[in-house]
Parts: sequence; C-alpha cells; structure tokens
Amino acid sequence: MPVQIVPDCAADVGSWCERIFSGTGVSWLAENAAGIVQAAGRILLIIVLALLARWIGKRAIGRATRAKEESSTPRFLRPLKARADVMVLGSQGVARRTQRAGSIGSLLISILSFTIWTVAIILILAEVGINVAPLLASAGIAGVALGFGAQNLVKDFLSGISMLLEDQYGVGDVVDLGQASGTVVAVNLRTTTVRGVDGTLWHVRNGEVLRVGNSSQGESVLNIDLPLSYRADAAKAGDIALARAATVAQDEEFADVIISPPEMQGVVSMTSGAVIIRLTTTVRAGSQWAFGRAVRGAIKEAFDSEGIQSPAADLRGFPADDAGSGI
Repeated sequence: MPVQIVPDCAADVGSWCERIFSGTGVSWLAENAAGIVQAAGRILLIIVLALLARWIGKRAIGRATRAKEESSTPRFLRPLKARADVMVLGSQGVARRTQRAGSIGSLLISILSFTIWTVAIILILAEVGINVAPLLASAGIAGVALGFGAQNLVKDFLSGISMLLEDQYGVGDVVDLGQASGTVVAVNLRTTTVRGVDGTLWHVRNGEVLRVGNSSQGESVLNIDLPLSYRADAAKAGDIALARAATVAQDEEFADVIISPPEMQGVVSMTSGAVIIRLTTTVRAGSQWAFGRAVRGAIKEAFDSEGIQSPAADLRGFPADDAGSGI
C-alpha cells in the first residue's frame, strides 16, 4: 500500500490546503490549493469587471448616439417631438438619422467589446501562468498577414466609417456615386445600396466610391431652360413663365420648400433653331424635381393659351399669317 505523503500546510487547520487534502488526499493539489483558489478568484473578477465595463460602455454609447434633443426632452413630450421631427425632416430624414445613429452605435459597441474581451483574455492567460508575449507577437504577425489578404475588405469598412461619421449621405438621399446613381436604400459599413431610376438595385462597395454627388442635402438650384421660336417675343414669354412659376411657388404643396422666389434670367443662349430663356429658383434639396415638373406643366399650359411658339413651329413651316399672329 503506497505511503500517503502529508504536506506541511495540511497541519494548518481551516486552511485551503487542509480542506483539499482532507477531501481528496492528493498532496500536490492541496499544496497548490491556495494559489488555485486565488487565481480562480482573480479570473472571476476579471470576467465580472469585463462584463461590467461592456455594460457601462454600451449604455454610454447608446446615450451618445441618441439624438441630443431626445435626450434633453422630457419623456412625456417625446411622442410630440417625434411627430414634429417627421413634419420637419420627413419620414426619410428620420429614418436616415436613425440608421446612421444605429450604425455608428453598433460599430462603437463592436470595437468596445473586442477591446474589452481581448484585454480580459490576455489577463486570464497571464493568471494561469501562460506567457502571453509570444502569443501577442504571433497575433501581430497574423494581423499583418490578414491585413494584406483582406485589404479591400478593410478599405471598405474604413471608407464606410468615414462616410457615416462625415454624414456624406443617408437613407433617402439622391446620390451619384460614379458607378451608380439613384436613391440610397441602405448604408452599411461595407456597402451602400442604391436603387436606380429604372428600379435596379445597386450594391456599391464603400471603398470603391471615389466621389459623391448628393442632391438631397441643404438646398438645390433649379434651372428651367425654355426653348422658344425666333418668332416669339422672348420678353413676354419670360414674363408669362415667371408669373406661372410664382403662382406654383405659392401653392400649399410647395410653399415650404421655396428658399428664394423664382427669377427670370432672360435669354441665356441662342442656337440655330431656338432662343433659350432660363427660369431659376432655389428650393430645399430633394424637392427640385417635383417643383420643376409642376412649373413646366404650368408654363406649357400658359404658352399654349397665349400662342407662344416653340422651335417646333419653325420646323413645321407655319404660314406667314399664322406666324404673325403668334408671339
């Protein structure tokens, strides 16, 4: 029968060594009991602190990415403010702000979680006696190799982060990305989804976007070029067009989008077949197309009723009497 070796620490009644040895009879386990218990306690503390740090950081990021106005608005007034935001920004503007805040918040939470758990794992490995220096060196080499292998993916993510932080465009914006143009449907860290005017859904990698033309931010200048026959009175045609444009601008549908009233610039160019007069106005970005369609339709009706001839009249070869009766 083998002789049981009793460790010296087992003589200390109530110690971890004495308890472990009494329960297991394993001397080496009893001798290292105190160290194991202390290491386990420190590991547990590291995990608890990591979870607590992530929880605090996640709440802080959630508050930071939330709209400042919402944070300072009393809870009972927030439903009213939400309806006001929809009236001012429109449903697309609210969706854009919400998605941008959500994307930035998710990114920051991911970075925070990765950092916290990386540090926690390194500390845990150090507690169990593993030398982390070679692991860190190996991780650095692996990171460099991964960076070279996935540099396009990294480029897409970094470009996506820059676009979100700089607010270059958002959901509902009409943009020209070079490779594709249309209305932004979704903005992710790696790709931007754009629906073209023909309904085509384009998925554009953020790293491939070299220039961005946004027609939905700030204000837009609407220029309406009106071709006239050389027989027409350009001054009278300009007065009629300006009057109709001013009437459309006063409609309830467009009253809130007009930044500066319509202005007639007069004759801006002359070609071999037409005299071009230009009507210009400044409107809220994104509303220039609807307002432009309404103005063109109103001007067309006015020109028809007043007999203002288009360049097509010259091509049809109106008789001299008809030409004289028109403007």
